[in-house]
Amino acid sequence: MTMNGMENRTVEEDDHQAVGAPERPAVNLDDLDAMLLDLDGVITETAEVHADSWKAMFDEFLRERAARLSGQFVPFDLDRDYKQFVDGKPRYEGVASFLESRGISLPRGNDRDPPDKETVCGLGNRKNQLFLKAIRQNGVTTYPSSIDFIHKMRERGLKVAVVTSSRNGREVLEAAGVTHLFDAKVDGIVARECWLDGKPSPDTYLEAARRVGARPERAAVVEDAVSGIEAGRAGRFGLVVGISRDGDPRLLQRAGADVVVSDLGDLDLGEAEAVDGQAVDRESAGREAVDGATGKADGHAPEDQMPPPPSALDKLNEIKSRIGDRRLAVFLDYDGTLTPIVARPDLAVLSDSMRRTLRDLARVCTVVVVSGRERGNVAKLVGLEEIVYAGSHGFDIVGPEGTEIQHEEGEAFVPEVRRAAAEIERKLDGVEGVLVEDKTFALAVHFRLVKPQEVRLVEETVDAVMTQHPLLRKTGGKKVFELRPNIDWDKGKAVLWLLDALDLNGVDVLPIYLGDDETDFDAFRALQGKGLSFLVAEQPLDGAADYLLRNPQEAETLLAELSALLGGS
Repeated sequence: MTMNGMENRTVEEDDHQAVGAPERPAVNLDDLDAMLLDLDGVITETAEVHADSWKAMFDEFLRERAARLSGQFVPFDLDRDYKQFVDGKPRYEGVASFLESRGISLPRGNDRDPPDKETVCGLGNRKNQLFLKAIRQNGVTTYPSSIDFIHKMRERGLKVAVVTSSRNGREVLEAAGVTHLFDAKVDGIVARECWLDGKPSPDTYLEAARRVGARPERAAVVEDAVSGIEAGRAGRFGLVVGISRDGDPRLLQRAGADVVVSDLGDLDLGEAEAVDGQAVDRESAGREAVDGATGKADGHAPEDQMPPPPSALDKLNEIKSRIGDRRLAVFLDYDGTLTPIVARPDLAVLSDSMRRTLRDLARVCTVVVVSGRERGNVAKLVGLEEIVYAGSHGFDIVGPEGTEIQHEEGEAFVPEVRRAAAEIERKLDGVEGVLVEDKTFALAVHFRLVKPQEVRLVEETVDAVMTQHPLLRKTGGKKVFELRPNIDWDKGKAVLWLLDALDLNGVDVLPIYLGDDETDFDAFRALQGKGLSFLVAEQPLDGAADYLLRNPQEAETLLAELSALLGGS
């Protein structure tokens, strides 16, 4: 389905478009399999926070530059500069675009530049620091009508994805509590990993459509920025919806939006074949009917949650068949996977039988322990020289030959982690049962032994310290809060990096990952389509695992079976 008949619209025709008219623009969902939504300004009320952060950063830079060069200070204009040069673009591209408009040339630098460095990336990082501080202090709110719209899309059987240029997309979604609503998430981090051009290129939207299994002509794009509308237009998506909450809707119309509304609640989601309040003959407009999977096998909407993974021990023959004659690369979490969860980290001792099983397995394939613990600590607990250890969620890695690899970006955060750990320890000094663990590249605040009525105080303290250290981000686990470097690195990235570093990325290798909590879900997702993932938990969790193991004992049984399959003892 192409979008013929839109190119020749004149400005006058745009001026008379029925935006805000009494009749609600109608969308025929039967023509769509997926809805792809921008984040800031469409789902969350963070567009203004972004704009204010950009203005604060640029005004400070421009004021200092004017004083240094004895020039005139012309502030960053939210109406003109933000919307024309920055809105919707990847962070560093937004910096470069605005600087070019002012005739200012700076070296690009790289994404590790500190916020006070006068480079394109340094300025971008300074803006990001301001943005993170604002959302951590004030939280993130959503547009209720947008959340209602997303629920309706899911009820009607459409896949829903979020597409944002921001590298903070995951943190914003988590802060807003809406992560679970999306079948796919494509943000600035994904764009960098997959070498995707940012908006107005359609690359990120095309990737989102691919991830939810929808053809572009059977998917709709919902955007509030001109660059996003241009991306939807360039990607030849079946429908491009513009959200103009307080600006001039004609800007989005001229960029190529099929319909512009002030709020998603203004759309009529009935069966009418109307767009922009007027009847549309789709075939005469060049929209050819395309058959595609809708995800509605019997006319009923799919459930919001995926079915729980099957028991791995019940599916051993299936697992062995999937392995075939390929080599294995086995990645293992430690706490809760190789040992039961215990009251204090120092009590998580590996059993002799599990150690023997790991030794046998390491004789026939590569075995890697990927833990949130400090690397030296987990290596000492396991006590085997034959395996690879990746500590601090993969920031610190050592191989069987003693080769050490430390994540360069992570090393820069060690002093920040140390200071944050000291602050939290000091502020929680009177709380009985709390344990603050400095793991070099991250810190953990364990509250398993804290009285229930004091857990909230612990979390509020962690949040307050995080606000003062915007270079760190908060994650969680089983009875633990963690602060980690706010960069693109997690267990999933560590696993993919190790597969390359250990020359295990060939088609003859099947990676396998066993983990028990949300810090392992990144690895589960990273191996989708290329490996097998096993969740070790009494109850299934929504973590995209392929199979379920109820406890470490079942994990040991599986590992012994793999060892025997590969010819171990």
